[in-house]
Amino acid sequence: MKFRYSLYLLACFSATTYANDSYELDKLSVTATKVQRATKEVSQSLAVVDSKEIDDKNIINISEALNTTAGVNVESSSNSSSAKLIIRGAGLKARFGVREIMVIKDGVPMTDPDSFTRFDFIDMQDVEAIEVQKGPGSILSSNATGGVIQLITKSVFDEGKDRIKLGFGTYGSSLANLRVSKALDEHNYIAINASKTKNDNSWRDNNEVESKQVSLKYGYLFDDEATFESELSYTKSDMQLPTSMTKDEFEEFEKSGKQEDTSSPWQHNARNSEILFFNTKYEKKVGNITYKPRFYFNTWEHFHPVSAMINDSDDNSVYGIDLELNYEHKLFSNSAMLVAGVTAKQDVSKNSKKYTYKDYTTTAGIKVDIDKTLSEAKGELANKEDSTSTLYGAYLQESFAPTNKSLVDISLRVDKVKFDVDGTEYLKYNWSGLPFGGKGTYYEGDGEYSIDETYTLFSPKLGVSYALSANTNIYASIASANQAPTDSELKTNRVENKGVLKKTRSINYEIGLKNRSKDYLFDMAIFQNDVKDEVTATKEGYTTYYQNAGKTQKRGFEFSGQYNFNKNFSLGASYTYSKFKFKEFLEDGTQNRSGNYLPYIPKNQYALFATFNYLGFKSRVQTRTWGSYYMDNANTQKYEGYKFVTDLMLGYERKNHSIQLNINNIFDKHYAMSVSKDINSDITYSAAAPRTAMLTYTYKF
Repeated sequence: MKFRYSLYLLACFSATTYANDSYELDKLSVTATKVQRATKEVSQSLAVVDSKEIDDKNIINISEALNTTAGVNVESSSNSSSAKLIIRGAGLKARFGVREIMVIKDGVPMTDPDSFTRFDFIDMQDVEAIEVQKGPGSILSSNATGGVIQLITKSVFDEGKDRIKLGFGTYGSSLANLRVSKALDEHNYIAINASKTKNDNSWRDNNEVESKQVSLKYGYLFDDEATFESELSYTKSDMQLPTSMTKDEFEEFEKSGKQEDTSSPWQHNARNSEILFFNTKYEKKVGNITYKPRFYFNTWEHFHPVSAMINDSDDNSVYGIDLELNYEHKLFSNSAMLVAGVTAKQDVSKNSKKYTYKDYTTTAGIKVDIDKTLSEAKGELANKEDSTSTLYGAYLQESFAPTNKSLVDISLRVDKVKFDVDGTEYLKYNWSGLPFGGKGTYYEGDGEYSIDETYTLFSPKLGVSYALSANTNIYASIASANQAPTDSELKTNRVENKGVLKKTRSINYEIGLKNRSKDYLFDMAIFQNDVKDEVTATKEGYTTYYQNAGKTQKRGFEFSGQYNFNKNFSLGASYTYSKFKFKEFLEDGTQNRSGNYLPYIPKNQYALFATFNYLGFKSRVQTRTWGSYYMDNANTQKYEGYKFVTDLMLGYERKNHSIQLNINNIFDKHYAMSVSKDINSDITYSAAAPRTAMLTYTYKF
């Protein structure tokens, strides 16, 4: 097979890797500018997790992939695809899942028009590389002020990727993966990938995770070098979501490493999903123009018990199309590229329902008080809703070289996002129990409600990169983006009578330095992100609603680097300094938070790693530290974070066989992955996993 037909996916390999004593000095980015380019020439902070790091870490979920990336805060409270993901402070408002960050798989947006992302149907065993583009200004989406994460899977045209992988580990963890590909003839190619992962996670109540995934990919190579690719995949994911802890319960967890019998009433939270996904794309070059049309579709259903309510939705569809063209031309006597396109996406949910819990214990009171749920069984119908979120837009980018040493990117994307929601609330949950007294109870809802909001989003960017030498580039950029509130935020505020939310405006100023050489490589960036009307989560007891903070300023410094002593031994480090403050913010209309730090984001965050490879033996050790951070917008109390949580990998490869042992949190530290405090001074802790281990065997054929 001719590898040039594998398109850009083959470009996303290791950064400074070694093979036959040769050095690959830089990775290639394919997402930041939609044009294949070395990462040091991209005028923006960009991180790439390559295939070797994915294999060495034995990555099963997105949090394991990005937990040492500068500028990224990521943790999973259930060791699953249910991750909390923050890039430079964006995504902080999310109660669960991922917001304000666009996640893309092979060019297809996994993020809904309202900015919500589910990682349930991402099979990390099929992922070849991950790119993290930090900050606003991407032509991939203007409804993502935090940045873009691109997941690049193994192409149907790739050779040498077939394998069987089996793994077994602590707490009932297991992994099985099979990939088989075949060239049927010189034109037709197919690939099948199937994975199953399971983890009892018995160190904590209600924490079991199981996922089954299978995908079929088809590719066709035309005689004129045009390509056609399609993928059809199915995912069934069952995830239990454990509760948070009180201070006393967390102190007990610190001693024992187990979280059992917590006092939370909501003991049966979960998200069980089934997802069918289809993606097809065509690429053809005619003269100086390359056409890249794409169509995608997915349908999904989930059963999602959460605090107070059980979500049951089985009729959800997402439709999308992207029509892109690349025009190669000359400007200033040098090569230039114009990227242009139009895009549209719609997320339709019909007859989504919420139910009360049927089985729970109670205590005496004027009205029924819920102590603890006993099962996931549905009670009375509480809410019924139809919703449609629609995004359509256009993008344009010109990339040119005014001189032989400089590159300029000028881009603009404009989108419209429309939310159309109609529902009826029959019952609601009163968290305080007032006016009835007691802890909390179900009572009559607010009846019919309707949301019809439209937001116009602009995302311009100007970036310049200049080559100081053959190995070193300096860059500067200014970029802006809008962020629309989500339909769930609009609905929450509508029900709680908290007013209509404005769109957020983010302007990012950044300068950076990148070096790629035989012995070392590094990236440094200094940025300031000024945000107006940032949507901020506010809690009253268990009730979360949203409001626009007046102004927020986020300043930071990021560094990541690696030093190669020789082809066998390397050391690396990453460091993030964050100074994120509210400049103008009146929380709940009464509490002045101006000048306070944003909660949850540590001022200092760093990681270290070392790799050693020799005669088939391989090893990797990494450690990470989160500094202290404030628990709430009022900055009344700090959580001290954690220090030197260390992971270890030892392995041996011989011909087609590989055996590997991964031990995470090897020193068995018992710490919280997040701590929060509401305006009622209630503190909740979410535990991180104690020591876990998995032994894997891989046979490549």
